[in-house]
This record gives sequence, structure tokens and C-alpha cells, in this order.
Amino acid sequence: MRLVWQLVAVAAVAFLGGQGLAAVEGNPWLKLAIGVPTAVLAVFVYGWVVRRTERRPSTEVAREGAGAAIGWGVLIGFVMSGFVIANIAFLGYYKVNGLGSPTGAVGLFGFMAAAAVTEELMFRGVLFRIVEERIGTWIALALTGVLFGLSHLLNPHASLWGAIAIAIEAGGMLGAAYAATRNLWVPIGLHFGWNFAISAVFSTEVSGNGTPKGLLDSATSGPAPITGGDFGPEGSLYTVLFGVLVTIVFMWLARRRGHLMPRRRRAVEVAATATLAR
Repeated sequence: MRLVWQLVAVAAVAFLGGQGLAAVEGNPWLKLAIGVPTAVLAVFVYGWVVRRTERRPSTEVAREGAGAAIGWGVLIGFVMSGFVIANIAFLGYYKVNGLGSPTGAVGLFGFMAAAAVTEELMFRGVLFRIVEERIGTWIALALTGVLFGLSHLLNPHASLWGAIAIAIEAGGMLGAAYAATRNLWVPIGLHFGWNFAISAVFSTEVSGNGTPKGLLDSATSGPAPITGGDFGPEGSLYTVLFGVLVTIVFMWLARRRGHLMPRRRRAVEVAATATLAR
């Protein structure tokens, strides 16, 4: 039941915040004013419901070290997006025509903050964390990654390939980021950094959502496997490649730090064998 209560609590904040953002569409300053408080409220509600349903401190969203962890995540997201866009531009499929809309970037900051925080709390904070306790890190990573990809089929310009790409590059990478750090701040920062960079800076589509112009007035055209087509760079093979590489690094860190969890049955069997061997 704790999974249900936690999902419902965070989803309620996400829904209310989404309704508010939709109501002020076209006003970037109001989007900022609604999006950021939605993100903060979602973290507060998550921490509260975890403490109530699990009778423990919500250490995965602890304040200590949050700023640095978010900063590292944002940096990784920006660097990754920069590599993807640079490779697409190198082939001549992404071009910058000049300055875009700085105020549009302001609104996208609020929107992406709310989206990144609420999605990470639901998919990594609730689903991945609780499922991992029962079936282990690797299977939980695959299962929640697929669910994360499928959730993007609801977007306006969604495609099956886009959902598959999201499952591989983002579902795996963000789950691995949590497994490696055992906090939600790094995946939140990574999720936000990627989304904000490709929308508010490079002015490209985000998961087929038709995002408005950001800082750069740019144009993307070319083969869908390279550019991602109407779905945006998240449908690009470059993003899949870089996402898999980052996932491998995070999983290596998780293993090195002893953060990988086995399936519950396997863990019980190992413990029983160790006991008999004494």
C-alpha cells in the first residue's frame, strides 16, 4: 500500500501543478511562478508521505548535500545534451539562426523544474526504489525504464521508437543515477539539465511536446534516426548512445559502492547459505 499512497500523493501535486501551468500558457513569468513552487511542494509531500508510510527519515531527499548533487546532475545533463546537439550540427542537421526568446527560456525553467522533480519522485523515488527492494536493481531498472518510456506515448508527437529510446537512454540512466548515489537529487538535476538545455537553450522538441522557442533561434531537419524527427533529440541514436554510456558509468559506480541490490529470494538464499557455512 505504501507504493500506492506515495504515488497518489506525488501524482496529485503533479496534476495540480500541470493544471496551473496549462492555465497560464503563454505567460512565461507565471509559468516560472507556478512551476518552481510545484517542484518544491512535490519534494515536501514526497518526504512527508515516505515518513508516514515507511516510518523512516526520507534520506533520499535530505537537504544536506542537495545543492551539490543537483549541480552535478545538471552539469551531466547539459554536457550530454551539448554532445548530442554538436554531433547533429556537425552533420549539418541543426543550425542556429540567431537569438531566440529569453523570456521563453524563463517559462521553460519553471515547466521543466516541475516536470523533472515530479517524474523523478514518482518513477525513481517511488516505483524504482520500492520495486528494487523485491526484485533487485537490474530487473527494477529494466521494468521501470520500460514504464517510463511507455508514459511518453501520451505526448502529442509520440512514437513507438521514441518510447523505446526514452526507456533505454533515460529510464536506464536516471534509475542508474539513483542506484549509484542513493539520493534523488542527482537524477532530478540530470533530468532537469537535459530537458532545460534541449528546450530552453537549443530550442528543440522535448519528447514530442512541441516546446516553445528558447534562447536560440534554431532549426533542425534531417533523417529521424539522427535528429529524432518530431519527437526531438531524445529520439536520436546519438542520445541513445550517450545515454547508454552514462548508464554504464553510473552502474559501475553503484557496483563499486556496493549499492546493487539482489532479488529478495536470492538475497535470502545467500544469507541462508552463509549461515550454514559458519
